[in-house]
Amino acid sequence: MILVRHAESEWNRHYSRTRIDPGIPDPALTPDGRRQAEELALRLAAAGIDRLIASPYRRALETATIVAGNLDLIIRVEPLVRERCVFSCDLGTPRSRLAALWPTLDFAHLEELWWGQPDETEASLALRCARFRTATDPLPDRHRVAVITHWGFIRALTGQEVGNATLVRLG
Repeated sequence: MILVRHAESEWNRHYSRTRIDPGIPDPALTPDGRRQAEELALRLAAAGIDRLIASPYRRALETATIVAGNLDLIIRVEPLVRERCVFSCDLGTPRSRLAALWPTLDFAHLEELWWGQPDETEASLALRCARFRTATDPLPDRHRVAVITHWGFIRALTGQEVGNATLVRLG
């Protein structure tokens, strides 16, 4: 399985310059982020990916949509791989609005307000990661699955702190 941190969002661009939360809930990708997502598609094609899982945050869905469009893949939306709710960017978009923005994706399994409570604890994040591993470790094709997720989720699973559009192989 390959974990992929979503491409650059508007929030990432502002925060990386100032180290101050810019107050942008569930931000969209920047033009550089869309370019990064195009490049991700090439890297994931080379890795033999044929299944795509994505967090319900807009930045992950936009990244996944670009990758899926280039590789002719279906996106499965999975709230377990969402970001730890700490910053303004971690306040999500309601399920009904996501369904209107991405009418071809299935959001029926999400609650209307699906994101975590502010200041999710490390222990809660660890439990979410464990549930994800329990669900995905037995998959016979897990080596062909990419998960478009977030910095905090990747750090909790692997201990690695990665930049936007980074791939991490999950053993």
